[in-house]
Amino acid sequence: MQINQHFSRRTLRSALVFCVIALFTTINVHAQDEADIALLDRSAKAFASVVKKAGPAVVHVAVEKAMTGGMQVSPHDFFNDPFFERFFGPQFKQPRGKQQPRQYRQQGAGSGFIFDSNGYILTNNHVVEGAEKITVRLDDKREFKAKVIGTDPQSDVAIIKIDGTNLPTLPLGNSDNLEVGEWVIAIGSPFELNQTVTVGVVSAKGRNRVGITDYENFIQTDAAINPGNSGGPLLNIHGEAIGLNTAIFSKSGGYMGIGFAIPINMAQSIKQQLLDHGKVTRGWLGVVIQDVTEDLADSFGLDNTSGVLIAEVSDDSPAAKAGLKQGDVLVALDTVPLANVADLRNKIAMTPPDSKVSLKLIRDGKTKNISVTIGQQPANMSARQPAGTSQTTTLGEFGLSLQELTPELAEQFEYEQNQGVLITAVEPDSPAGRIGLQAGQLIEEVNRQQVDSLSALKKVLSSSKNKNQVLLRIRSGKSSQYVVLRNE
Repeated sequence: MQINQHFSRRTLRSALVFCVIALFTTINVHAQDEADIALLDRSAKAFASVVKKAGPAVVHVAVEKAMTGGMQVSPHDFFNDPFFERFFGPQFKQPRGKQQPRQYRQQGAGSGFIFDSNGYILTNNHVVEGAEKITVRLDDKREFKAKVIGTDPQSDVAIIKIDGTNLPTLPLGNSDNLEVGEWVIAIGSPFELNQTVTVGVVSAKGRNRVGITDYENFIQTDAAINPGNSGGPLLNIHGEAIGLNTAIFSKSGGYMGIGFAIPINMAQSIKQQLLDHGKVTRGWLGVVIQDVTEDLADSFGLDNTSGVLIAEVSDDSPAAKAGLKQGDVLVALDTVPLANVADLRNKIAMTPPDSKVSLKLIRDGKTKNISVTIGQQPANMSARQPAGTSQTTTLGEFGLSLQELTPELAEQFEYEQNQGVLITAVEPDSPAGRIGLQAGQLIEEVNRQQVDSLSALKKVLSSSKNKNQVLLRIRSGKSSQYVVLRNE
């Protein structure tokens, strides 16, 4: 009997201990759940707080521009259709009317953000390029007419201004401090849906060779960016603009998880030059450069493929005056390692003319340091063309910037490889701009001859008798048409 009583007491104590442990475990689990929910709630409210503060400074930008494209068909041509001849006979055929280029007005929209309370707005050049009328709508529904203060097509940055005072502004952050994986917020007007907010992370930094602008150093993000987001801000969690949303990678025209933003440090440097001088002055070295492949690294006796190989030095250029030579491999600029061609091009372009820089290079297996005084980039030099290449032979005089159709660009624009030469930029109020040519279109033929590369295009143009006129077959999507460029 005593043994059973002792056993029962011990069992009861064990049961009580188990119940107490279970009770405390339940309480702890519940408390942890509440803590996790509270953390999520604080995170959600933090995003909402950033958007609430930044939203009033983000604007919708509507533009109108006159365009010329296609052909105006005479009413007589309607009756020349074979359908009518089938029933009424050839005698019904009417004399053809003269076809005229069709004039129409194109409307577009984008985004922007106010960086100065007196009405200065940062946006993309491609949003306002060639616009005859710009209307800015604020978050509070007020509308203003805007004027262009300055544009830089090579970086796709533009400044416009509205008449106003004490307007809400967006602080600018430091994009150099941005890390891959950080939270970012995009605000804009995709498909004219004002004040649309999306959240994501920084997917990558330093993206180049995307084929969008001449100088590329994009922030890549998976925050949803769609048509109409262009020019809007990419924010960090402190509510600072650290990027200018510019483009998307898409095969459908909509969001596919890859968006690109211009780093705000680059945009800010360009912004200041536009405000101070109305134009952007870039640094110039005067070399033709290329990336170092494994084969080149082996041939030049290099340990790795880091750095930039000088293929040519232009006469009387800053590089020539400093003693740089063909075959030099540049590995660092002011002690900062150089990754590739795009890295060097961007850094030189953003260096003020007359500044001195130190270049670390490898020549014949030996390391040298050379000081170079950076020059000013010639006004007529296309950044896509190597030094010494004449714009005349690549349609630059007609307002076109061109690029080889790489496999990546062919996939992006849904063209076939070697199908033609890609138009990357069109100068406003140029022969090409006036007939409505646009970036992203493809030149398939020049003067009735097929071209599949810049060298082929150059060869055709060099044999042309009339240098002031050229016949092009232009492809846009699945359709193509012939156009004539005249340099009057």
